Amino acid sequence: MEIKTIKALLDACYQAKRIRDLLPALPQGVTPSYIHYLDTIESLEEQGTRVKVSDISDALNLPRPGVTRTVKEMQAKGYLCKQTSPEDGRITYISVTQAGKQLSKRYNEQYFSRLAPLLSDISQEDAACTIRTIERFYEVMSKGGITVE
Repeated sequence: MEIKTIKALLDACYQAKRIRDLLPALPQGVTPSYIHYLDTIESLEEQGTRVKVSDISDALNLPRPGVTRTVKEMQAKGYLCKQTSPEDGRITYISVTQAGKQLSKRYNEQYFSRLAPLLSDISQEDAACTIRTIERFYEVMSKGGITVE
């Protein structure tokens, strides 16, 4: 990849961060990560997974301590509940409460369903390519090892 293209890709990543900042305001005490966690948990459950902190951590590529902290916050606010495995008391499963489902549904219906038609000129293939490119770029950059002398 040419240096000029790498710089343009970094600029696009900056714009992507700014796009996230344009998401609509959430209810008091709710962070964007809550919506992301709810989506992830619901997606994993749809695949038949009994969700644990490690599953969320792996799916979002986030460190477990941070996921544990956010899950505790969300549980305290009534969006998630935890159940200890009856087979193995060391395992705790996480599920979305009715309040969590309502929050997720409201946000998806009121925002993403309205945004989808405005982005209809972007093909699924183009979106998938963008996602793969950003994921690969993140993978390379997160490994570090590049220094300037």
